Amino acid sequence: MSAGYDDPSGGPRRRYLLDVTIPGPMLAEADASGAGGSPGADGIPLPPCRPVGTDDYRARIAHSKVDDAIIEELFSDALAGGTGGAYDHHTDRIVLHVVLRGQWLFERPDQQSAAAGVAVPAGRFAMRNNDRSWRFEIGPRTTAKVFVLPAADLRPHIGSRVVTGAADAAEVRLLMAHARMIEATLDDLSPAGLQTARAALVELAKGVLARGVDGDEPLLAPALAQAAKDLVDDLLTRPDLAPAVLARNLNVSVRTLHRAFADTDESVTAYIRRRRLERARLDLATGGSPSVSEIAARWQFTDASHLARVFKARYGQTPTQFARSTRLSHAEADEHKDY
Repeated sequence: MSAGYDDPSGGPRRRYLLDVTIPGPMLAEADASGAGGSPGADGIPLPPCRPVGTDDYRARIAHSKVDDAIIEELFSDALAGGTGGAYDHHTDRIVLHVVLRGQWLFERPDQQSAAAGVAVPAGRFAMRNNDRSWRFEIGPRTTAKVFVLPAADLRPHIGSRVVTGAADAAEVRLLMAHARMIEATLDDLSPAGLQTARAALVELAKGVLARGVDGDEPLLAPALAQAAKDLVDDLLTRPDLAPAVLARNLNVSVRTLHRAFADTDESVTAYIRRRRLERARLDLATGGSPSVSEIAARWQFTDASHLARVFKARYGQTPTQFARSTRLSHAEADEHKDY
């Protein structure tokens, strides 16, 4: 089953969704008859491929078109096929796979050496020129973020190389953060906004190839701020969490990081403090045994008094008052369930 979503501006569709399940008996029947091919969907170019095995095959692709670039969220059971070159799929494109779970394997059919194969397990990425022919295999239950980018902008930077690395590299974090922002706002972007989003996407892809981004490029500031926020949420319990730690992890200067936050509603430090307060509030709301002192220590407040002071300034109640009122609300809700 596939679905498309109209561009609100009246232009070509920007989003497509492919969600398909092929029962195992149908796969076995296709194998016996020698039939080939793969499930397709209007607007989502798929390579020639075939599910592997006789179990039910499931694939889901959320496809976002950003001018002449594409971002895909992909889930697939085991699959094998070919792409690029003679396979006539996404030629004249640079393709980046960031594998989140499972594994993706690429192999050049015109090269027989072991070096011709590229394995991309979970937590790694591979970026390559798709003009040539590649065979690929997708492991069972693989999820990945796939970027299909215009070759003209990136070919001089990649040539015939296959660039691989860690998915948590600073430059990949920035690219992934920008992709999430695009996917969240794609339907609302004006044509000019779409062009800006596309330009930043290409610049960040160049950063992946160069293993560094231009911190002084204003176009990249929103992606940097978002990547920093994502990183904050991963590191909230660290006692040394500060702008310098974020800047080091994102491979930019502290000054560049502060400048990226200049157009947001709060500073880096204020964001860290707010997210810690929100997590403390969530702990209090969920109940359980942790004391206010334990929650303060978990989220790096000096002590229970410090947490109480900043908590009341933001929420108008002390942590103890909030926890008590939340417990009463839960108790009242449980009483109503009996009626």
